Amino acid sequence: MKNFRTVFTACWNISDMDRVNRIYNHPLWQSSLREIEELERDRIFCRHDAEHFFDVARLAYIENLEKGLGFPKENIYAASLLHDIGRHLEYKEGISHEEGSAMLAETILSDCGFDEEEQREITQAILSHRKEESGSAEDMAGLIFRADKKSRMCMICSAQRECKWSDEKKNLEITI
Repeated sequence: MKNFRTVFTACWNISDMDRVNRIYNHPLWQSSLREIEELERDRIFCRHDAEHFFDVARLAYIENLEKGLGFPKENIYAASLLHDIGRHLEYKEGISHEEGSAMLAETILSDCGFDEEEQREITQAILSHRKEESGSAEDMAGLIFRADKKSRMCMICSAQRECKWSDEKKNLEITI
């Protein structure tokens, strides 16, 4: 009989997430996350923290599975962990956070073993994750766009009335 770890690892593809763990532990990712957390410490609206990044990853991966899109789990998680990591550059230097995130992603993805094709796909998803036309796309940018929007818990947010999002954009009902 196989031991628990062997069965668990095989069922959940834990070994397939090595490069994602490298992203999470990368000094540039960690320092950027700390900077964002400090800059958003008093923010009453949605924050761009590790919880948000992982929520986006899980939602994007679920959609990927449900629609049979076939994107690698590791690439979805990489794009999700990196899509807002340049937020501190927007606050401090006026660089749009998708551009700042893509710049940081280039170094991090390369350091973490993603090949050029994967880097290009992930970086494109990061750069496009706020574009309205990505909302209906069946590519990685579309997955990240939709998961990013769905991850927000507007219906229970104490700052809902002050939020700049229109009521049409807010998540005010439970949806798939």
